[in-house]
Amino acid sequence: MNKGGPIIIIEDDLDDQEILTDIFNELNYKNEIIFFVEGEKALEYLISTEIEPFIIFSDINMPKLSGIELREKIHQNEDLRLKSIPYLFFTTSAEQRHVVDAYSKSIQGFFVKPTDYNEIKQTIKTIVSYWEACVSPNYVK
Repeated sequence: MNKGGPIIIIEDDLDDQEILTDIFNELNYKNEIIFFVEGEKALEYLISTEIEPFIIFSDINMPKLSGIELREKIHQNEDLRLKSIPYLFFTTSAEQRHVVDAYSKSIQGFFVKPTDYNEIKQTIKTIVSYWEACVSPNYVK
């Protein structure tokens, strides 16, 4: 896990992108924030980049390639799987079938976006703090 790598956010709702941009700016993380509105574009980036991202925040319901389908493609790609990039769902709702399906694909977290700005900010802060403290299989001290 590259704790200094970019934070990837796959979110097709532009209002949510704006809110998340404001929150990450307020939290003042050093990581670059990279947004994708489509899972396909995010997958292309992940496969082609030399840079190892720190965390992936993904919506579930997206056009073309859903978050669940994207996670499955990442998990099936040996190079991406070996990078141990935390993959989290950060979405507006949680249907039980989505939660079960997501965890069957080895995601590292499933979060429903709070409706309150400060609660979203606290959730993001908690998630990032956890992963900053976490040791991964490719940990190098």
